[in-house]
Amino acid sequence: MKKLVCLLAMFCLAVTLFAQDQKPQREDLKLGSAMPEINIKSEVNGNITPADLKGKVVLINLFATWCPPCQKELAEVKATLWPKYKNNKNFKMLVIGREHTDADLTKYNEKKGFEFPLYPDPKREIFSKFADQTIPRSYLYNKEGKLIWSAIGYTPEEFKVMMETIEKALK
Repeated sequence: MKKLVCLLAMFCLAVTLFAQDQKPQREDLKLGSAMPEINIKSEVNGNITPADLKGKVVLINLFATWCPPCQKELAEVKATLWPKYKNNKNFKMLVIGREHTDADLTKYNEKKGFEFPLYPDPKREIFSKFADQTIPRSYLYNKEGKLIWSAIGYTPEEFKVMMETIEKALK
């Protein structure tokens, strides 16, 4: 009986967490909402301020080096997204490592060989403006700084939708 109760409790917790993670948890991150003001400090890739993002289509990707879905998503970014948009002056991609330092991300990048910059967020200061938990997360903002697409987790289907949305936003 104790095993059944324990199993039932674990199932309810899993369902609750799954349901929470299927949509942005913050009221201020609805489609059409303004991009939170972010300042990124990186000794490796340079600092990013809100002025650097003004007038650009901005993709914010929040990840962790230990997260399996994040690895799949970043591999697809490396293969598909980055080669297509890296030279587009109207596009900015911010791949932000939750709870990682520049040193952590440099070591990680030595293994992965990404050509795109990885930005640190060692104290979750940036992450906390978007979520309380769950990675990967992606947020796409148009040139006016309004949220036009977001996703929690990674699926090839969602990635395709994101690519299509980027393309439309850049026109």
